[in-house]
This record gives sequence, C-alpha cells and structure tokens, in this order.
Amino acid sequence: MPPGELSPPPYTSGVADVPADSTSSLLVSSFEDKTIRRAFVRKVFSVVTLQLLVTFSVVCLFTFSATVKTAVQGNIWIYLSSYIIFVVVAICLSFSSSFSRKHPWNLLGLAVVTLTLSYMVGTVASYHNTTAVAIAMGTTMVVCFAIIIFSAQTRVDFTVCNGTLLILSVILLMFGFFCCFFYSSVLQIVYGCLGALLYSVFLAVDCQLVMGRQKYSLSPEEYVFASLILYLDIITIFLYLLILLGGSSSN
Repeated sequence: MPPGELSPPPYTSGVADVPADSTSSLLVSSFEDKTIRRAFVRKVFSVVTLQLLVTFSVVCLFTFSATVKTAVQGNIWIYLSSYIIFVVVAICLSFSSSFSRKHPWNLLGLAVVTLTLSYMVGTVASYHNTTAVAIAMGTTMVVCFAIIIFSAQTRVDFTVCNGTLLILSVILLMFGFFCCFFYSSVLQIVYGCLGALLYSVFLAVDCQLVMGRQKYSLSPEEYVFASLILYLDIITIFLYLLILLGGSSSN
C-alpha cells in the first residue's frame, strides 16, 4: 500500500480536543459587544485565509511540479520526515504556554505549525493523482465555505455536541487503524466519507465558537487559537477527501 493512502490525519482538531490549559478560553457566550466579536471574526478568518493560501501553494508545488513529485516518491524519507517534523513541532508547542498565549510568540508558533503541516500535506498529495488533488482542493473550499455560511445562519447549536464528537473521532481512529490491515477500495471510500463528514461537523462547531452566536464561544483574545483550530479542521477535511478520491499516482 503506497504511502499517503489511508493515512489518518496527524491532528484531531475541534473543541472536543482542546487541551486542559485551554479550557479557560471557552466561555459561556455573552456576545455583549458585537463590534469586538465582529473584529475578532474578521481577524480569525483573515489569518485562516493566509494559512490556507500558504498550504495550498505548497500542495500545488508538490503536485504539479514533476521534479518535486519524483523526488518525494523516489525518497521515502522525505515523506516520513514531514510527519516527524510536524509531530515534534506539535509536541513542543503543546508544552509551551508562551507560544500559545503570548504575543508575538503565539504568531511565531502559528507560522511554524502552518509551514510544517503544509510540508506534510504536500508530501501526502505528491503520492496522489494530480487531478484528484485538484478536485479535493476545489471540493474542500466549496464544502468549507458552505459550512461556514450554514454555521453563521442556523439556529442549531453545534457547540453542545462536544462529547459525542469526541467519541465518534475515537471510533473513526480505530476504524482507520483496522483499515490499514484490511485494505480495500471500498473501505477507503467509506473511511474517507466518514472522516470528511465528521470533521465537517467539527468545523461547524468551531465556526460557532468563533462567531459566538450559540451557548459557548471563544474569548476574543484567543484569535490565534481560533485560527489554528479552523485551519486544522479544513486541512483534515482535505486529507479525508484525498483518501476518498484515492488514486495514488505512480507518475
């Protein structure tokens, strides 16, 4: 089975996975100052847009450049090192409160995470068919835009579903683990569909936390953390759509 197939996402985002030291940023939504909240939302989505531009630019480089694509496929350590670098960075930043709470270190940490994850996603994409990667990027943008609009308009409160989403994410993780030993194209399609669906719900939850329209919301001071969880949700949806589309390329 070629690398890049049925690879479970390296990070599970969503409020269900917020570390213990971050729970203070999750508040009962008062939404008293709409001006502050609107400024917070604009800042968060501006940062997320910049992150996605960087990531998908790197993905395009690894996908559409035949030289880079051949180099990655010809050296498995380029692929493995991308995972190792991202995991090391994620662990280091998770144990450093300065990088998640203090300016400008929080911005530096966000930039490092974005670059390392972009590198990892780029190497994964290089093992897939160019057409499949392009379709996955386009589908991700359309789906995520629709979810964001839906989250802003609906009266359904997704922020109370945290426990259920955590259980479902564990089940999905176990399902992906067993799929590695019993690989088939049908399991790949099912796994990709379930993963994309689950993280679409995560994205809806996190969008409502950012917008502060429901019972719970994020503090306006946590714009870096808010940008990070939305970014991770979107990238994870993209990875699952790649799994769904399949078609690892040998070219």
